Amino acid sequence: LAEYEVSTAVEHDEVTATGGLYVVGSERHESRRIDNQLRGRSGRQGDPGESRFYLSLGDDLMRRFKSDIVEWVLNALKVPDDQPIEDRRVSKAIEGAQRQMEEQNFEIRKNVLKYDDVMNRQRHAIYADRRRLLEGADVRKQLRQTISRVTERMVRNATEGFPEDWDLEQLWTDMGTIYPVRIKLSTYDHDELEADELVEAFVKDAQRAYLRREKDLGKDVMRELERQVMLTVLDRKWREHLYEMDYLREGIGLRSMAQRDPLVEYQREGGDMFNAMMESFMEEVVGFLFNIEVQTPEAPAVGVAEANGKPVAIGKATASEDKEAGNGSGSGSKRSRTERKSTQKVAANAGRSASKLRYSAPESDGDASEPEKGAKTVVKSKDDWSTTPRNAPCPCGSGKKYKLCHGRA
Repeated sequence: LAEYEVSTAVEHDEVTATGGLYVVGSERHESRRIDNQLRGRSGRQGDPGESRFYLSLGDDLMRRFKSDIVEWVLNALKVPDDQPIEDRRVSKAIEGAQRQMEEQNFEIRKNVLKYDDVMNRQRHAIYADRRRLLEGADVRKQLRQTISRVTERMVRNATEGFPEDWDLEQLWTDMGTIYPVRIKLSTYDHDELEADELVEAFVKDAQRAYLRREKDLGKDVMRELERQVMLTVLDRKWREHLYEMDYLREGIGLRSMAQRDPLVEYQREGGDMFNAMMESFMEEVVGFLFNIEVQTPEAPAVGVAEANGKPVAIGKATASEDKEAGNGSGSGSKRSRTERKSTQKVAANAGRSASKLRYSAPESDGDASEPEKGAKTVVKSKDDWSTTPRNAPCPCGSGKKYKLCHGRA
C-alpha cells in the first residue's frame, strides 16, 4: 500500500504541474447539481483544473428556451458553424434555464405527492374496513344501518318531484330486487301518500326481512355470510375504482386548457367517484345478503343397518328413543321397542362375528400368535410345500414365513 501511495503522489504532482485535469462535457443537464457532480467526480475538488461543455442548439435544454432566436442571431451575424461561442452571458443564460427547469420539476413532484394523497386517503379507508372483516369483526349493527340507508335512498330517489309523477310500481319492482318485499302497493292511497311514510314503511319491512333471514340461517351462519359477502364485494368494487381513478388521472391535465386547476378537479371528481363506489358497494351487499342461496352441508347419519336395510341411529339417538319408548303409548311405543330390540340383535350379531376373527400375524418379537381354540387351520400336504413362495406363510400353520420355518432347508 505504501508503494502505491508513493507512485500516485508522483503522478499527482505531475498532473498538478501541467495545470490539472481538463473535464469535457458533451451537454448540459437540466439540473446544475448533475453538472457539478460531473466536475467533482472527474476532477477532484480542490485541485487545479478546468471544465468545458460543448452545447448544440438542438439539445433539449436549448430547444425549450428560445433556441430559435439564438439561431436567428447567429445567422444574422454570419458566425461560422465551427466557431465556438464563448461568453459569460451565455453561461448565465444556460444556468437560468437550468434554474427554471429545476423549479418546474419541483412543482411536478409536489403535484405528484398531492395526487397520490387523494388515493392514499381512500386506500386507508378501504383497508381499515377490509382488515376488520378479515379479523372477524361483528358487522351486524353496521349492516342493519346500511340496510336502512340503502332503502331510504332508493325510496327518496323514486319519490322526487310531485306525487303524481311518482312511479310506485317501478319502486316496488326495484325494492324487490334488493330484498323480499312484504308490504303491498294496494294498501296505500296514491293521492294521500307521502315520501316519509313510504320511507318508514320500507325501512321497517327491510329490517323485518333481515331478522327473518337471520332466523332461517342461524346467527353463526348469518355472521359468516355477512363477512364473506362484504369482503367479496369490497374487493371487486375497489379494483374497479382503481381502474377508474387511473383513467381520470391520465386525462385530468387537459382541464388546464379550460383555466381550471387539474389538481383541484382531480380531488373533487376522485372524491365523488369514491362516494359513488361506496353507495354501489352498500347496495350490492344488501342485495347479495337477501338473495344469495346458502347451502350448508348436512352431517352424515352414523348408525348400523337393520335387517330391512333402514339405518338405526346409535349413541344419543338410541338414548332418546329409549326415553320416547318409556314415555310413549300405543303403536309409537311398540314401534320404538321393536326398533330397540332389532338394534340390540344386530349389535349382538356383530359381537359374535367379531369374536370369530383371529389374528394370525407374527407378534412384534417375531413369534407367531397362538391360534384360538376351535379355529380351523387348513394344512397342505408336504408334497405341495415346495411350490410355496419364500415370503408366504408356511403351510404348516405356524404363522411364520415359509423361509423361516419348513423352507429353511
